[in-house]
Formats: sequence, structure tokens, C-alpha cells
Amino acid sequence: MNRYLLALTLLAATTTTAAYAQEGPASTQALIAFDSKTPVSPTAKDLTIKIDNHATPLANLAPIPPGGAQVALLIDDGLRTSVGRELNNLRAFITGLPAGTEVFVGYMQNGTVRPGSGSAGFTSNLAAAAQGLHIPSGIPGSSASPYFCLSEFVKNWPGQAENQINPVQRREGPVHKPRFVLMITNGVDPYNGSTSPLNQNSPYVDASVTDAQRAGVPVYSIYFSDAGFARGRGSFSGQNYLSQLAEGTGGLSLYQSTGQNPVSMAPYLQQFQEAIARTYIATFPVDANKKLVSLRTSTDLPRTKLRAPSQVRPGTVVSN
Repeated sequence: MNRYLLALTLLAATTTTAAYAQEGPASTQALIAFDSKTPVSPTAKDLTIKIDNHATPLANLAPIPPGGAQVALLIDDGLRTSVGRELNNLRAFITGLPAGTEVFVGYMQNGTVRPGSGSAGFTSNLAAAAQGLHIPSGIPGSSASPYFCLSEFVKNWPGQAENQINPVQRREGPVHKPRFVLMITNGVDPYNGSTSPLNQNSPYVDASVTDAQRAGVPVYSIYFSDAGFARGRGSFSGQNYLSQLAEGTGGLSLYQSTGQNPVSMAPYLQQFQEAIARTYIATFPVDANKKLVSLRTSTDLPRTKLRAPSQVRPGTVVSN
């Protein structure tokens, strides 16, 4: 009997402790991009946020220092091989990133991401990262779905660069540099059936948005056509999905016009690099008992637009 009572007491104490641990707000972070026609240096007073439509105090707003980010370049392996003419632009982009930036180059194949021929993980050796670039296979549909690949990648983010210390553990989770993804793909989801404008609600796109939101990763993209899809409805569908992905995660969908490959990726790569430099880390409290909460942002800064994820996971830490 005494053992039974002791077991009940311990169970009740454990349950109470677990319930207590879930109470109260969790310190949460999100990446907010300030797009302005003129240079701005925003402070916490310049940003208003609402969580589930309720005004929420901002604990801190900090810029990402030069070299203080991880950048994952994910290339669709089914792209037309003519993308090879962009390899020099891509190499120049990687090696031109601020010193300290950690880069991963991967190819989206069969629902997963395979490292290029350089480092198998993130590396701050930018020249080594650039060596991972190669012309894609050009086999139609090689990625299976870029959204399968993205979901798998953000849920299994590769390790840090070889010269980085192990992440410090906090109550909210491991500490790391802010993470960014740049996808080069046509954006078509072949698993969602028809590319008709009437069939633009893909559960796989939605899942990839949610997975990136939970990971605190903004997703940017540059449209480039796949070897197996003709222009027209397929291009419209792919670009529409990439726009949904960008809007949900706080990134940007970069393309020239419907169905057209860019004359050069260089301006888009520059735009992406500038976007990272204009991104800030916002810290605020969120009810820890919720899974995902809606995030709305606004600013009174003149001629300034904000980009942020539409949802965040309580307790997310995007940077130390």
C-alpha cells in the first residue's frame, strides 16, 4: 500500500511539474526584413507586432551582423542544363558573401537534398562551398517535388561549419546563426496534379511553409524552368507556389516574368544578399501552450515595407 501511495505521489508531482513548465510565455524570435527605399536603422520602437491579432510587447530588435548568417543554396537537379551559364554568377555570389557566413550548396533530388561536391555541411570556407556547384542533371522531375525537398531539409538542418563551436543549449532550444534558404527551381509541384489555375492549393506546398515557419527559416527563390515542363500553365503554377512559400515564411520570390528565365541571376543574387543585410531579429513573448501563432507586423518608418513569417512557433530561437 505504501509503495502504491508513493507511486501516486510521484506521478502527481511529475504531472504538476510538466504542467507548470508549459505555463506562461515563451521567449520567441522571428526574422523581420525591412525593405526601404532609403537606408534605415530601425529600433524596437519602430516595429509593432501582433500575435493572434493581439498587440505584443517587443523585448528586443537586433540586426544580423555581417557574416552572421547561414545560407543554404538549394538547386533543383531537374533544371534545364542551360542554367550552367549562371555558375560563374553563383560562384561570385558565394565567395562575395561577408566573411564568417556559413554556406551549404545542395541539389534537390528525389524528395531530398544532396550536398554538392564541396563540404557536406555548412562551411565558412566560401571558396570550398563554391566548389560544390555543378550543372544539374537536367532530368525532368529529378527533384520529385521541391517542396518535399525543402520540408526534409529544414526539419533536418545540416550541421554547423567545421570551425564553429557546438551550439550552446538554452531552455528554448539550441542557439545558432539566423538561417536563410535560397531555392533555384521552377516551383512546380507534380504531386498536386493539374497545373490549372483552378488547382493551386497544394498540401505539399502548405506543409513546406509550415515546416519552414516552425524552423524560423525565410525561404527565397529564383525561378528557372525545368527540363520537363513547358512554359504556360506550368510556369504560372510554379511561380504561384513560390510566391505562397515566400509570403508564408517572410522571403521573396524572384522572377523576371511568367515563364521567362532570368537574363542573368546576378541582380537577384544581389537582391537576396541585400535582403539578409536588412533583416533583423525580433524577440517577443508568446503563449507556450500554443503550437503556431499568427504574426502581423507594421512600422511607421517612411517608405518601408516589412516581410515576416505569417506564423511562428512559440519558443523558436533563430539566433543567439
